[in-house]
Amino acid sequence: MIKGNLLMLYLVLAQFSNAQQVPQYTQWFLHQFSVNPAHAGIKQCVDIHSLYRMQWVGIDGAPDSGFLSVSIPLQARKRRIFSARHGTGFKFETDRIGQFSTNRINAAYAAHFNFNKTDRLSLGLYAGVIQTGYDPSSSTTVDPDPEVMQQANFLSPDATIGAWFNSENYFAGLTLKNLFRSKWTDIGNDSRYRAHLAISGGYRLKVKENITFLPSIILRIPPRNPVSADITLYADYKNIFGLGIGYRSGDAINAILTFKIKEQFSISYSYDITVTAIQSVAKNTHELSLRFTTCKPNRSGPANCPLFE
Repeated sequence: MIKGNLLMLYLVLAQFSNAQQVPQYTQWFLHQFSVNPAHAGIKQCVDIHSLYRMQWVGIDGAPDSGFLSVSIPLQARKRRIFSARHGTGFKFETDRIGQFSTNRINAAYAAHFNFNKTDRLSLGLYAGVIQTGYDPSSSTTVDPDPEVMQQANFLSPDATIGAWFNSENYFAGLTLKNLFRSKWTDIGNDSRYRAHLAISGGYRLKVKENITFLPSIILRIPPRNPVSADITLYADYKNIFGLGIGYRSGDAINAILTFKIKEQFSISYSYDITVTAIQSVAKNTHELSLRFTTCKPNRSGPANCPLFE
């Protein structure tokens, strides 16, 4: 079992260093500001989200990540058509996998342009720093390798740009992360951060007075790996209870449960079942998130998915 865990961890680390350098979240569509800076201040209230993800439980050194984000409107009242509203906020995100750790802190700014009462284009920017760490104390090699056994801890600039468009019942988003191709100091010969592109979209479908479906998809396009897709079907009942199922291509199937507490608090839990070879030593992934908003929910008409408020 120990050998199996070490082999799987090696495969995980290889994927991290060569392709996916940003965390992936099953609940991404419920936490759009954590994905896209263009969502900063998009709603006319303060919105606070936190999430913790434990991936591949059972493997030592498996991915362990989470974030805290705060979105704040700068102009609460809508202006005339084509004039811009503004938003700001910040996000702290941490990600650990094996001997690697990253901590990012970013401030956000976004401008929101309303073409009419329902159609809106938003453009946003994250800017901040990444703290990258590498601790080889738990690593062993057959032969001494200074490239592997040298400890590292350094800061580098971080930036993400994002665009978002939504109408009354659909949305589309685009982000480009890791705009600075900062080299990983003292880690490997040519290790560096590389740009990651993500494209997302979804549609809100009212099936009954109090029930709304939200099918959504996100395509993640890393620089050196195949494109991955998260496909989710989420149902909301009276803005009180939500249930969803999803699939991540070549990785896992998942289920999501959301419950509102005292109107402005909500808690969400998701459970992933791994479908790759890693399931032989670690089948399960868990996510738990909390949200608080100063917005008052509207219980009448179609469910007010946070994307369209």
